[in-house]
Amino acid sequence: MRKLVIGDIHGGLQGLLQLLERIGPDKKDFFIFLGDYVDGWSEAAETVDFLIGFGKEHQCLFLKGNHDELCEEWLTTGEDRELWLRHGGEATKKSYAGVGQATRNRHLEFYRNLEHYYLDGDNRLFLHAGFTNQRGVENEYFEKSFYWDRTLWETALSLNPELDSSDPVYPPRLRNYREIFIGHTPVIRIGKDRPHRAANVWNVDTGAAFKGPLSALEAHSKEVWQSDPVHLFYPGESGRN
Repeated sequence: MRKLVIGDIHGGLQGLLQLLERIGPDKKDFFIFLGDYVDGWSEAAETVDFLIGFGKEHQCLFLKGNHDELCEEWLTTGEDRELWLRHGGEATKKSYAGVGQATRNRHLEFYRNLEHYYLDGDNRLFLHAGFTNQRGVENEYFEKSFYWDRTLWETALSLNPELDSSDPVYPPRLRNYREIFIGHTPVIRIGKDRPHRAANVWNVDTGAAFKGPLSALEAHSKEVWQSDPVHLFYPGESGRN
């Protein structure tokens, strides 16, 4: 069974469709989506609709991203948050303009059922962003950290690669798990366009919301699949640029 970890989609349904075509899904595959399904490109509502259908035909686990929380809040209250609108929410709002209440309700159920994290039998942790508790996710005091925190990735990036995990100064957070898989912070910020590992943390967000591709990483073999840069599917749009 392949365990396929898919990075932040940000409304780029065409990139997702191309990525899945290149993966060649099998019924035995297990898909872990790292969150941020919306806010960026113009097919936010269409992306969620597709994922709901895909989840009925394949083994999937959908994690919660910070943009998913913001969209859920907007669909629930109808209130526009300026920060959300400026960071991809405007495109999401437009994509929902012609969507009926029944579909909106179905999407709200999808958002509300998103998981905060997933820990598999090999002690591999999957979540959108990070956590702050040194004893691990089960002891986290601030659940929003699961989809807002950037310090986990920043900590992993700052480590000397030669530092052994048994060293007293090695971050306790990272010792809890064999590997950690995240999205949230695009690796294009450090000049990468493929899933990138720092310490035992794999970041699968390759900047699909900006100028990068959408990526999938097989958790065991580390094989990578990618779409074309997602912005090429949406000429005339700016994404989150």
